Amino acid sequence: MKVLSKASAYGLRALLYIVAHKKHGDYVSIREMSEELNISFHFLTKILQSLTQQGLLESYRGPNGGITLKRPPNEIFLIDVVKILDGEDFFDTCLLSLPGCGEAEPCPVHDFWKVTKAALKNEFASTSLTELGTKISENRLRLTDD
Repeated sequence: MKVLSKASAYGLRALLYIVAHKKHGDYVSIREMSEELNISFHFLTKILQSLTQQGLLESYRGPNGGITLKRPPNEIFLIDVVKILDGEDFFDTCLLSLPGCGEAEPCPVHDFWKVTKAALKNEFASTSLTELGTKISENRLRLTDD
């Protein structure tokens, strides 16, 4: 089951790549990330531009340029990334995309989704990039589809 858009999934993968493979403050080449994560360079660039415009990343042009986290990874939570890339209302929408779905006019999965998305929102709001970066490093978890 896919919950996140490709943009959010790729954005999270890119940020986790930075956290797991680079020291805080080191700039990472977008081309390098694109190749390592097997994500289209142009799509990744667009995603990273959004994250930069919203203050999660800092970019530097030039031969040794790239991107880096603007804040420490323990201050960036999954919910921050998802809200930027999938919208502020990501955790408020109907699973079936029905407009007006709510307590007054619920869809068939409203009760199930209300509980599930509340738990998901809580998990995203309490999980930082540091936590997941540590898991990646310690357990050699993958970020690619290879």
